[in-house]
Amino acid sequence: MKHTLIAWMRDKPGVLNRVSGMLRRRNFNIDSLQVSHSETPGISRMTFVVDGNERMVDQVISQMRKVVDVTRVEDISSKPSVVRELALIRVQTNAETRSDIVQMVNIYRGEVVDVALESMVVQIVGSEDRVDSLIELLNNFGIIEMVRTGRVAVVRGMTERKHRRSTAVWRARANGYENMDEERLTTGGV
Repeated sequence: MKHTLIAWMRDKPGVLNRVSGMLRRRNFNIDSLQVSHSETPGISRMTFVVDGNERMVDQVISQMRKVVDVTRVEDISSKPSVVRELALIRVQTNAETRSDIVQMVNIYRGEVVDVALESMVVQIVGSEDRVDSLIELLNNFGIIEMVRTGRVAVVRGMTERKHRRSTAVWRARANGYENMDEERLTTGGV
């Protein structure tokens, strides 16, 4: 079974390398991985999908919590959540097939983002099943190039997270930074 995990980590160089290296050394297979800034300054959010049983996922979570710069890890697989994936697909086309491709893309609520004489680039955002279904249909016309983001997810509704300082802010205060609201830690990208 595929599990969607979210980890919050300090936004500094080398953290992604340490996390992925830890997962690789323990033979955990990552199906998809997406990292970006979060709502908290200085903290990045990593959404990744692993395939395995409950025991393996528990091991991943416990190993992730041991990484110094990881502030929180959560398995949202069993929680109601909004999960999306983005795909950009370059499809081979000609005058006869162009209207058919546009019609299919519109049915899937995608959009054509670039058109050339012999190809077009299609963008689709949606569930993994919907993206897979459109890709399967576009394969009949000839896919030249494709890129996918992997899952990004957020739990539905209000979360129980209150306005509390993150672990990174707490650590910074312990290291002599008294007023974190005025002085932001900028440490680069993940």
